This record gives sequence, C-alpha cells and structure tokens, in this order.
Amino acid sequence: MAHFALVVDGIVENVIVAEQDFIDILEDSENWIQTSYNTRGGVHYNPETGEPSADQSKALRKNYAGIGFTYDSNLDAFISPSPFPSWIFNQNTCWWDPPIPHPDDGIHYYWDEQNQTWI
Repeated sequence: MAHFALVVDGIVENVIVAEQDFIDILEDSENWIQTSYNTRGGVHYNPETGEPSADQSKALRKNYAGIGFTYDSNLDAFISPSPFPSWIFNQNTCWWDPPIPHPDDGIHYYWDEQNQTWI
C-alpha cells in the first residue's frame, strides 16, 4: 500500500492509501501522485526510529501531501500553504522558513507575525 494525493489544478484535494493497481484503473489516474508519509523537508525518516533513513532514495516529493497543499511539478514537490506572510519559501526543503530562526533552547515558542518575533 502507498499514499496518493489527488491533484487538481496544482492543489491537493484528497489523500488516500491504495495499491498502484487501483490508481492505474481510475479514469483520472494521471491526477493521483504518490506521496510518502515518512518524507519531510526532502528527507526520508525511518518510521520505527524517527531518524533519517540510511536509504534516502525513499524520499519522495519533499513532503507528505496534505489537503490544500500545492504540487509543484517543476520541483516535483508537495508544498504546504505559507503559515505566515513573512515566512520565506525554501526551495531545498520545500518548507516555509521564518524570517528569524526559531530559538533552539528547548522552550516552546510561537510566532508573532505582527511584531516579527518569537514569543
């Protein structure tokens, strides 16, 4: 079984678990694009350990697809909507990066868009 995203006009409308044979018989099979539940930021993670997999050939389309994501065929990537207008698209990971890096001190922060800072 694999995960597939239904992409219409570049937008993910649905994500399902199915066999490739099932997708192949669908009338709109060309709109179903495989996605990997274990791929984030272009890195495939071992589902048992949560650590990056030794075999990165399993990384698929940068990120696991979600409803409302876009699919960029030039990057062959699923891209989430930007969480905030100020965040910057990273073409390597196909994630949105904050304009100021998140503090790495173990404290929970949230982004204050109005003041462009972590609180």
